[in-house]
Parts: sequence; C-alpha cells; structure tokens
Amino acid sequence: MNEQYTGESKLEYLKGDKVLWITIILISAFSIFPVYSASSNLEYIVNTGTTTGHLMKHMFFVVLGLAVMRAVGFVKYEHIGKLSAILLGFSILLLVITMFSGQQIDGASASRWLRIPGTPFSFQPSSFAYLMLIIYLCRYLTKKINRERLPIENVIYIFGPILVVFLLVAKDNGSTALMIMMVSIAVLIIGQLNWKYVAGFISAAFIAGAMFIIVALNTNMIGGNRVHTWMSRIETFTTAKTKPSEIESEEMKAKNYQVMQAKAAIVHGGITGMGPGKSALKQMLPQSASDFIFAIIVEEYGFIGAFFLITLYLIMIIRIVMIASKMPAFFGSLLVLAMGLMIFVQLAVNIAVAVNLIPVTGQPLPLISYGGTSMLVTYFQLGIVLNVSSRIQVYDEEGMGKKQSIEEINDIA
Repeated sequence: MNEQYTGESKLEYLKGDKVLWITIILISAFSIFPVYSASSNLEYIVNTGTTTGHLMKHMFFVVLGLAVMRAVGFVKYEHIGKLSAILLGFSILLLVITMFSGQQIDGASASRWLRIPGTPFSFQPSSFAYLMLIIYLCRYLTKKINRERLPIENVIYIFGPILVVFLLVAKDNGSTALMIMMVSIAVLIIGQLNWKYVAGFISAAFIAGAMFIIVALNTNMIGGNRVHTWMSRIETFTTAKTKPSEIESEEMKAKNYQVMQAKAAIVHGGITGMGPGKSALKQMLPQSASDFIFAIIVEEYGFIGAFFLITLYLIMIIRIVMIASKMPAFFGSLLVLAMGLMIFVQLAVNIAVAVNLIPVTGQPLPLISYGGTSMLVTYFQLGIVLNVSSRIQVYDEEGMGKKQSIEEINDIA
C-alpha cells in the first residue's frame, strides 16, 4: 500500500499530461549529445569558451528550463493571462533598449541580445516579447467574447501591439518578426475574430511590411537593419532553385555556403549516421550548435535518429492538440493551441532550412539547440500547456467518462 502511494506521489509531481512530460524529458536528454558535439564549433571557430563549458551551460539551461516548466504549473494560467498586458509592455520597452544597446554573441551577425546589468548573462528580448504578445492576444480575444468590439478597440488593443512588436523585432530578426506576424494572424483566426477585421489587418500588415523594406533599402532612417541580408538570402535561395547551373560560380558558393554544408552533413549521415560525436562537418558549418543542429543530428545519428527525434516532436504536438480539444474553457484551449503553434512553426522552420526547403533563417530547434533564451521560452510555453492539462479532470479508471467543471467552462480569465 505504501509502495503504491509512493509511486502515485512521484507521478503526481509531474503535474499535467504524463505523456507530454515524458516526451519533453526525452528530447531534453537527447539534446545534450548533439550540443556537446557541435559546440566544438564555438570553441575552435568562434573562439568562445570550451566544449565542456558549453556543455555545462546547456545542461544548466535544460535543468533550469524543466524547473521553470514545473514552476509554471503552480500558477493558474488565468493569472498568467491577466499579467500578459503588463509583461508585454515591459518586453516592448526591452526591445526599444535593444535597438540602441543590443549585442552580438556566439558568432551571430545581428545585435539581438541584451546583457543583464552586473552579470555575464545575455538574453533575447524578442523571444520574450513574442511569447507575451501571443498570451496577451489569447486573453484579449476571450475576454468578454460575446461583446461586439468597436473597430477602434481592435486597432488599439489587437493590431497595434502586433505591429509594434513586429516592427521592433524586424530590424534585427526578420525571420522571428515574420513568425510573430504569421502566428498572431493564426491566433486571431482561431480566436474567432471577425473575418473582416482579420482581412483588414492582413492588408495593413502587408503595407506596413512593404514600407519597412522600402525605407530600409533606400534610406538610412532604420540604421543597422538586416534587410539587405534577407534579400540576399532570398535571392540566393531562388537562384539555386530556378538556375541550378549558377550555383557553381564562386560567388554563389560563398553565398550558399551554409546550405551546402548542411546538405553535405545530411547526405554524409545516411541511414545509420556516423555515430555520436563523429560529425565531420560540424567545424565547417556555421551555427552548427544552434540554427543548423538538425543537420549535425542527421550526420551523427542518420535517418533513424532523425526519424526518432521527429516522432517525439509529433507526439508532443499531438498531445498539445489533444489537450486543447479536451479543455472546455475557451481561453485555456486557445492558449494551448497558440503555444503549440509557436513551437510547431519554429520546429518546421528550423528543419526546412536544414533541408533547403526555405531560405536561411536564424531559428533554433526547440529544446535541442544551444542557447538560453529560446530554450527557456519553449519550456515556459510547455509549462503553460501542462498547466492547462492539469486542470482537466481526466477519465477515471472505471471508465465513467470525462467530468467537466462548470466553473472552468465559464472561466475566461
């Protein structure tokens, strides 16, 4: 009896969906091996730290991330929603500060990081702002959902925050800004905002984005922007797809260097891979520990290893969708879907870049890539999902069916 009670207590500590917990732990544990192998690139090429030091840092963030994920379970997700407006305002302030005092770290070419005063630690405010924006949108869309909002309310409280965050992030991180816009629009659609407002916002966003690019390309009003880099990457990608004969030129080889090395690593891996730590291309592939770590995983663990990892990700996404479908409260359901969408888009973009389906971006592989901010944000997202899942009364052992709380159904944060 005591043994059974102890076992149940241990499982109870993993508050929320147990399958999702196990999947997250497996991916987190697996991440240690490719990061340890690929981080030698940071030591020998970028000349920052040691391989062991990078491994210890990564393990620290894995443990911290799991702790953050568990800690989120102690706070009602409704309270997180209520705080999102304040935290969004704070994150926008951090983005403004980053525009003037941002830093580059670990060989990155954009000033996206902000150093915490008095410490050696830096973080990316864009990731934090992205998260808070999506949570804020979920809450706003479900608050007084039956009331028809005035157009000016949608402009001020929905479209305004999205455009502000988009424009502040776009200067140094175009791929993240585009993801912010895409996921935000998807949340508006899932959140049942009137289609005429969604269509109007898409049109306004397109115009705003076009104006941003035109101004950045033809004036010096937006200093330090990376629009020229985006255009070059898109041009290189389209040229490689439409005019493959031009890839052999020295100029094109230089521009397409990252993709060529990533494709070579994937081909080199074959079915079974070269073995853990035996990547031959990790020293030649820029950002091999972060943006292109999937290529290193395929090289070392082969198609079998990549298939196993993608299967774990699919299980994660499926569980997230299942949790959203079971949650009777609209805010909880929308929030879970939004968190899952953010993770899925980042995952899809990272893998698509590695296999050359889309132009090069700077998106890490969720729970795998080396780096603190993105990893902690992902754990926070998953913590919210687990938080919501813990509020659902699951089927009892005798098959009496799922019991729904009327209070939960009526609770829209």
